[in-house]
Amino acid sequence: MSDYLVKSLAYDGFVRAYAVDATATIAEAQRRHELWNTSSAALGRTMIGGLMLGATLKGDDKLTVKVLGDGPAGAIVVDSNGRGDVKGYIQNPHLSLPLNSQGKLDVRGAVGTQGNFTVIKDLGLKEPFSGQTPIVSGEIGEDFTYYLAVSEQVPSAVGVSVLVNTDDTIKTAGGFMIQIMPGASDEVIDKIEQQVTQTARISSLLDEGKTPEEILTGLLGTTEIDWLEKMPVQFKCDCSKEKFAEAIIALGAEEIQTLIDENHGAEAVCTFCNNKYEYSEADLAALKQEALGES
Repeated sequence: MSDYLVKSLAYDGFVRAYAVDATATIAEAQRRHELWNTSSAALGRTMIGGLMLGATLKGDDKLTVKVLGDGPAGAIVVDSNGRGDVKGYIQNPHLSLPLNSQGKLDVRGAVGTQGNFTVIKDLGLKEPFSGQTPIVSGEIGEDFTYYLAVSEQVPSAVGVSVLVNTDDTIKTAGGFMIQIMPGASDEVIDKIEQQVTQTARISSLLDEGKTPEEILTGLLGTTEIDWLEKMPVQFKCDCSKEKFAEAIIALGAEEIQTLIDENHGAEAVCTFCNNKYEYSEADLAALKQEALGES
């Protein structure tokens, strides 16, 4: 198993904690979208947070994270589920800003500090759950933390980190999410806060060879941890030629005929994974028949 996420409980169940090594997952996103360094960090951090939020769901349940800030990155959209699958895109994939005052990639400068952070959960019910909070940082981790505290009423600490090589490829990527359950003592809360403050960036710890389990042990400040699950995570898109065909049929017979007459075919490109699907004139003619209800 290369990329994986661990779920755990500590302090008699009053602390729930997750950590993930998502290096190959974010590298796949970087490759598919041809991301430059600042865009890699912004999208990568959002995908890592999405993975950990998704890990709180049951298998087929899914969620969408939308970060709509006022920075040059534009919209960032991530889909994940309870099985460890994640996909995402950033409106401006070719963003390489000067380093910030700490000498790090300027994710806040890319995302912006004004706008909305939205999570939509599809739990198989009639209506999806939707929660929205303002962007409070633009660094993404703090925005996940604020969303969880305000919208889901769960005091949390979220850290998400991406280390990018000089050639824009991904060196390491990962994160943690620690949640305080009702009834936790002030002593436990103070200890967790202190450990989180003193811990290095997760991408740096991964670069040192630390595992998600070792990272969580350090963050929690105890070895008395109940390890609940070790789950593989991966970049995975569920697009297909058939799904795009349904979208073409929905355009209607007249629009499909225009595609045939003017373009002699069609190409569909998935926003999430950049897969391309070609439709010949014959393909479009068959889809037009379906649109007319003559299939």
